[in-house]
Amino acid sequence: MQIKDYQDYAQSIVGSQFSDPNLFITAFTHRSYLNEHRKTVKEHNERLEFLGDAVLELIVTEYLYHNFDHPEGILTNWRAALVRTESISAAAKKLGFESYLRLSRGEKQGSVRAREQILANAFEAVIGAIYLDKGYEFAKDFITKNIITTLEDILETGKWRDAKSRLQEVAQSEDGVTPSYRVIAEDGPDHEKIFKIGVFIDEEMRGLGEGPSKQIAQQQAATKALRYYERRKRS
Repeated sequence: MQIKDYQDYAQSIVGSQFSDPNLFITAFTHRSYLNEHRKTVKEHNERLEFLGDAVLELIVTEYLYHNFDHPEGILTNWRAALVRTESISAAAKKLGFESYLRLSRGEKQGSVRAREQILANAFEAVIGAIYLDKGYEFAKDFITKNIITTLEDILETGKWRDAKSRLQEVAQSEDGVTPSYRVIAEDGPDHEKIFKIGVFIDEEMRGLGEGPSKQIAQQQAATKALRYYERRKRS
């Protein structure tokens, strides 16, 4: 893909081409790509991601502060829902980021979860690039259009609450049962253990989660169980 392709893409998603197009291209450059192209590529997107993460959090925080008179704890939960990996990667997918990512051959074959993280990182890196090249107002406009506009859906669906809390509310409302979590398996050495945990509703497993801690695995299991209820509601 040529510089012109990235400049045209910047025009379409940011509303302006970049003074330094290489900055925008770097935002899509994964570390793995640099490892395979050391003679032609000098930088990956992690520094831009670091900057973009801070800009994203500031702009979202500023918006919530000025538009809602709620306690700190609630605003913190809303902000977390807006800037979490799933929200940011979804925004990146909607904008068509995947076609512009620069990845190694190995990373292109990675898991769905790994790709979500790469997309989220690239989204933050793009924010960092916008901030450096176009300034604060352009970054604010980009974040408002692609992240802050999802707040209404987050509030309506209760996505700002953690998955376990939402599942408990749904399961008690729909089935009159409190979910229970059980360890299905533990794999790997103590310092790299992976937990598989199932969430059970009235003795039926409705979701299976996996992660490096029981808490992460439980949240993943709860998220999958919530999808079960969503499907059941549609049928």
